[in-house]
Amino acid sequence: MIENRKSPRHKVFKAGTIEFNRAGGIDCTVRNISDGGACLEVASPLGIPLVFDLHIPSDHTVRNCHLVWKAERRIGVAFH
Repeated sequence: MIENRKSPRHKVFKAGTIEFNRAGGIDCTVRNISDGGACLEVASPLGIPLVFDLHIPSDHTVRNCHLVWKAERRIGVAFH
């Protein structure tokens, strides 16, 4: 498989929250991350909006994201 990433991804296992509409959030686990995006594991991809903020408390980071792909319990996002 050919990788089309602009920057290398790093395998991680970090707690995160998908935040949108200031109405709480959806818990997720960040499985890998790069300068351009991340792969997230969620209980269900249903109800996840196309654009949201990803909060990673352990890194003190909030990144604006858009949904690129979803497959079963994993979603791929690109950072804005």
